[in-house]
Amino acid sequence: MSIEDKVELKVSDDGSHTLFVKELDEHYHSVNGAYNEAMHVFMNAGLNQFTGDVNILEFGFGTGLNAFLTAIEKGDKNIFYHSLEKYPVKEELALQLNYQHLFEGKYQKLFQDLHASDWEKEVQIDINFSLKKQQCDFKEVVLEQKYNLIYFDAFAPDVQPNLWSKEIFKKCFEALLPGGVLTTYCAKGVVRRTMQEVGFKVERLPGPPGKREMLKATKIEM
Repeated sequence: MSIEDKVELKVSDDGSHTLFVKELDEHYHSVNGAYNEAMHVFMNAGLNQFTGDVNILEFGFGTGLNAFLTAIEKGDKNIFYHSLEKYPVKEELALQLNYQHLFEGKYQKLFQDLHASDWEKEVQIDINFSLKKQQCDFKEVVLEQKYNLIYFDAFAPDVQPNLWSKEIFKKCFEALLPGGVLTTYCAKGVVRRTMQEVGFKVERLPGPPGKREMLKATKIEM
């Protein structure tokens, strides 16, 4: 699959870009607002609920929007950000996205550095944000450390149901520290029940613009 040959740049309702994958008939982000969705689901329901050091695992680096916003929103937190992606977006395509322009270019270098950083190794992006991008299949990746927070941002279950399986969520559960949290934009009943089957306590939360609900899953401390 050659991503750059099969995607179109689109403007979502909040003015931020997303990518449309013609082959899958699927967008990388909500057409109701890519920026607003990422802030609501992953920053406000995820990152902003933590203090101190936070190890983050992301399923789906994609456009780099979640990593970009995390680096901006982190405050005084020390962040290790580990992102998994099977089909990386080419850097030249990613740099056409307008996310840095949402901040009047203030974070242009940050966005460029996230995409220019090497894959398969940890890179210090700034003093308290390090990034490891790993090109891999979600089902095959071996996770050797533990995380406080998982951003589950794979393509929708209707498009790629194998990424929302019991096998994948079991891997997520085992990768989290006690008290760790997984957030996702998806609120399908089958996804919620699958998360519960592997041990998560799952909450339905109000969704981002255009969606009634989202899910937050917690690994309860024993």
